[in-house]
Amino acid sequence: MGDLEIRDLNQSFARDDGSRLVVLEHLSLAVQDKEFVCILGSSGCGKTTLLRMIAGLDTAASGSIILDGEEMKGPSPKVGMVFQEYSLFPWRTVIDNIAFGLEMKGVAKEERYRVAGQYLDLVNLSPFRDSYPSELSGGMRQRVAVARALALDPVLLLMDEPFGALDAQTRNMLQQELLEIWEKTKKTVIFITHSVDEAVFLADRIIVMTPRPGRISRIFEIDLPRPRERTNVEFARLRRDVLDLINQHTAIQ
Repeated sequence: MGDLEIRDLNQSFARDDGSRLVVLEHLSLAVQDKEFVCILGSSGCGKTTLLRMIAGLDTAASGSIILDGEEMKGPSPKVGMVFQEYSLFPWRTVIDNIAFGLEMKGVAKEERYRVAGQYLDLVNLSPFRDSYPSELSGGMRQRVAVARALALDPVLLLMDEPFGALDAQTRNMLQQELLEIWEKTKKTVIFITHSVDEAVFLADRIIVMTPRPGRISRIFEIDLPRPRERTNVEFARLRRDVLDLINQHTAIQ
């Protein structure tokens, strides 16, 4: 299961002058098992901070994060994370990068390479098994990062602008590949992006956050069937509605 509940989450950081910068304020959200949720908002609204707290990398000032009925108190094997930077080990081959988390868990060598090989196949990179990250394109490196996160079989996959540094053509291709992987694995996904087009293409729901301090401004339900056509009239309407709201927030910052 991958049901996530965020209850009245607050986060702030100390400033040099002794005051506190409020980043998130009274944020509550429920994400259902196997749901694909995208989070949008202006820079500095707390999107990455929220993701890091769900991952257990940062501790909330107050509030709680509950995954499958269990309150999260730190990093958990139930949660995988993919960053915008590929975060691959340059001295390890593709298969060794994917197997790394399993190695840290003490999984026997034969088993971890078997599992890593399955996810290498899933992201269509088997011919590059023994290549190094420097020999891969940006899109290929990000697919390795996705495979590495999935190899640990998390119930919740967190993705922090994973395609933000890629060119438009590669980005569109990887969006489609990610949906195919999601449909096969049925993980719960929380995906941060600055692209409204990307969010409408990927998500079951889009969460739009206010400028700092980050709260939920509105939730858009995306009922369009997949695969989605970007030229579809309803797609364009949804994209315009989400963009209009974000522009309203930007105007009053």
